[in-house]
Amino acid sequence: MNKEYVHEWDQPATRNDESDTAPVKTHAVAGVKQIVTIRLDVDMLEWFKSAGPGYQTRINQVLREYMEANRVRAQGEQH
Repeated sequence: MNKEYVHEWDQPATRNDESDTAPVKTHAVAGVKQIVTIRLDVDMLEWFKSAGPGYQTRINQVLREYMEANRVRAQGEQH
């Protein structure tokens, strides 16, 4: 494997603040991590791990994208 190649999902999560129209109602700061214990389906976890190092970052990125998509949808329903 080419060690110089870094998968997009292995990069730190970045936020595009241009799309944010409402303030985030949380005290959490994006990029600050907290250690948690979570139960995941074995096949799903193995799939993330099969892409190599950085599987936790990839899982975090997928969850962030889901959160942001649903936040946008919820904001649209409120207006």
